[in-house]
Amino acid sequence: MKIFTKFICPAIIAAMDTANPREENASKNDFIRSAIREDMKEGRFPPPVHTRFPPEPNGYLHIGHAKSICLNYGLADDFEGAVYNLRFDDTNPVKEEQEYVDSIMEDIRWLGFDWEDRLYFASDYFQQLYDWAVKLIRDGNAYVDSQDPETISKSRGTPTEPGVNSPYRDRSVEENLKLFEEMRQGKHPDGSSVLRAKIDMAHPNLNMRDPVMYRIKHARHHRTGDDWCIYPMYDWAHGQSDALENITHSLCTLEFENHRPLYNWFLEKIGVENPPRQIEFARLNLTYTVMSKRKLRQLVEDGHVESWDDPRMPTVSGMRRRGYTPEAIRKFAAEIGVTKTESMVDLALLEFFVREHLNKTAQRRMAVLDPVKMVITNYPEGKEEWLEADNNPEDEHAGTRSIPFSGELYIERDDFMEDPPKKFFRLAPGKEVRLKHAYFVTCDEVIKDASGNITELRCSYDPESRGGQSPDGRKVKGTLHWVSAAHALDAEVRLYDNLFLRENLNTLEEDEDSLDYLNPESLVTVQAKLEPSLGDAEAGSSFQFLRKGYFCADSKDHKRDHSGNSIVFNRTVQLKDSWAKVKKKG
Repeated sequence: MKIFTKFICPAIIAAMDTANPREENASKNDFIRSAIREDMKEGRFPPPVHTRFPPEPNGYLHIGHAKSICLNYGLADDFEGAVYNLRFDDTNPVKEEQEYVDSIMEDIRWLGFDWEDRLYFASDYFQQLYDWAVKLIRDGNAYVDSQDPETISKSRGTPTEPGVNSPYRDRSVEENLKLFEEMRQGKHPDGSSVLRAKIDMAHPNLNMRDPVMYRIKHARHHRTGDDWCIYPMYDWAHGQSDALENITHSLCTLEFENHRPLYNWFLEKIGVENPPRQIEFARLNLTYTVMSKRKLRQLVEDGHVESWDDPRMPTVSGMRRRGYTPEAIRKFAAEIGVTKTESMVDLALLEFFVREHLNKTAQRRMAVLDPVKMVITNYPEGKEEWLEADNNPEDEHAGTRSIPFSGELYIERDDFMEDPPKKFFRLAPGKEVRLKHAYFVTCDEVIKDASGNITELRCSYDPESRGGQSPDGRKVKGTLHWVSAAHALDAEVRLYDNLFLRENLNTLEEDEDSLDYLNPESLVTVQAKLEPSLGDAEAGSSFQFLRKGYFCADSKDHKRDHSGNSIVFNRTVQLKDSWAKVKKKG
């Protein structure tokens, strides 16, 4: 049974207490790096340290993969001369596509890593793997089993009961070689035969009970075409691929811990000296998130999300489209580090690092998401003026911009209340507020339609308060953002929330399905009014919409167009930082 603990890192509280957060070095002394240092000190491997990231190209990368990438590739910063490979373990042609290969490479580059000329594919080694399989047959360590897959599965036994030997286990070497060659030549149909390692059907580790090494699949491979109709199983290809690439340390998640004896058995039987050392670490579990590639594919194929890069998905491409930054993801991966214990990391922690980075880098703009018109009755008719506004108070080099002001504006509907509570510091009848970068205004009259809905607020302004400064020292508590009606751009703004309502999706009962907890309001689309400078926003660029959160121009649907017909923004993260509560409790 896995024990999940809620991850609350003291380092995060420390990071929140400083204006200059630490560098990405939280995991420099973790157990993996300690083991590698010891290995290199003892001379177990000749330098340099050599790692790899080995994705299967059967889907898009998600945030859990990003953690592994940052670990494997980040070691190059800790060990002099260290190198890393990108290898696609492309052993299943039925589920793999070039689209996935391309997306994975794009995601890794976006995260900030470069494998240089060390790009490999398990399919590069198909002939060598086949030759090694023949060696195992010749040595009496592998045999062709002609049972159907269901029978093979049932004969493996259970964790408490031994398996049953196949009736074909004692075929002669000559017959096995002949049958395996016929499988290679396409003379047998799918599912009719497999090649199995001959180990021990009573072994306490089920992975050692004569595992399947090859299966027949008359399917076209995205790289080798129709050259092969038998394909190696992942467990047969994985360890040998590492050895062929001179990998020193094979870093895997904990579910591969029980596979390690099998990998070592294979490498021993084919005669690999000084094989790679496999070290396992706990995979990433994130609240309100599923990480299973099968379940993510189901979300896409069943139409619960738009695509693999839907901003609600935990995929790297989805997070990029939503506006997350590679710097934030790398910092997140460094802070959570690596452990041997399964834990549940709060999604708010990832959002904290996204918010922290965007606060420093994103320019400020004004956008009204639920507009109601404000008419300033004493503002000169036909007049407009351009006011100066800072782009980012956190960045001294960000400069300023000009924003238009006129007698008709839009403000947020919830910034006004007719009968406000005592501590409501926004606009109300007879109450004065500050318009950001502009003037003080007072609400004089409320206009409603026949149904009682507010359609217009009529206000007066103080012309002496230009720039939002009080001419006589009077204090105004409320400050509102706004957009000039005559200059506003119409835009579609997509307000994204968690895709799932349940916090821990790893503890579902057998009769429960993660789809039962889909959030029906994970996407709410509104028609907003934006300040005109956002018409110059490039797809993928990020901004802080004052008082509303951080938003990103959608990389697919946003078009740079001053007409406003194709302006689409995605909410990246809200301004509210729930990790501030951790600091207060601490």
